[in-house]
Amino acid sequence: MCCQGVVVGMAAILPGASGGVLCVAFGIYEPMMALLAHPVRSFRFYYKIFIPFLIGWVASFLFLARVAAWVFEMYPNIAMALFAGLIFGTIPKLIKKSQYANQNQNWSPFVISMVIVFALLGYLQTSAINSVTPNMGWYVFCGVSWGLSLVVPGLSSSSIVIFLGLYQPMTAGIAGFDIAVILPMLCGMIITVLLCARLVNNLFEKQYALTTRIILGIIIASTLLIIPFTFTNTHTAFFSVLFFVTGFVLSRKMDKLKVIGEE
Repeated sequence: MCCQGVVVGMAAILPGASGGVLCVAFGIYEPMMALLAHPVRSFRFYYKIFIPFLIGWVASFLFLARVAAWVFEMYPNIAMALFAGLIFGTIPKLIKKSQYANQNQNWSPFVISMVIVFALLGYLQTSAINSVTPNMGWYVFCGVSWGLSLVVPGLSSSSIVIFLGLYQPMTAGIAGFDIAVILPMLCGMIITVLLCARLVNNLFEKQYALTTRIILGIIIASTLLIIPFTFTNTHTAFFSVLFFVTGFVLSRKMDKLKVIGEE
């Protein structure tokens, strides 16, 4: 579980990846929403999951920020291919769980959410947004973006931050343990997660099949956009495909071992 926290923490740093998607992939998204929505009631059920997960996440987020940024800068296609493989490997399990919850629920919410998110994220990727001047208020915004990326699977906070020109100063601040960067980010993240978690948890409790199908649409649309399709050479193409397949197979193996998808 600690290792899964490390992976989710790195996904929060890597542009194009979503920590929320990997929380769904590792089977901890629903317990996380329940814990955040009802911390006192849920802690005794989930503390064995979240204490090691949180340790891994914090360690990754704080200590591997520079490494993650370097990996993305040097090997962006390979890094994104691995994350995409990990995510796609969990989709069959998520579909099965949604069908089991309510077989009468149609799949139109899945199609609608996938089309909307794909169009929106595609537009953001191709649009030019002017950079902003980094300050405490914008670092709070970075934290809000990270909080939303945990609550809303498929939302890539790093991509949003890159569009605004905040990615480099933010990762430099995290790597350098700059309190003026880290503290506003944590405040924005914690407030956002606490405000949104109860709403998401209520949706799971009352409309599980509908909610999971909307989330599936978001996951697939956002993951399709991070899969690399253009390569500078055959060497990069080969390793991108290799890491995608590795991520996919690893997810399927973990699913069979009931590491993924269990609450």
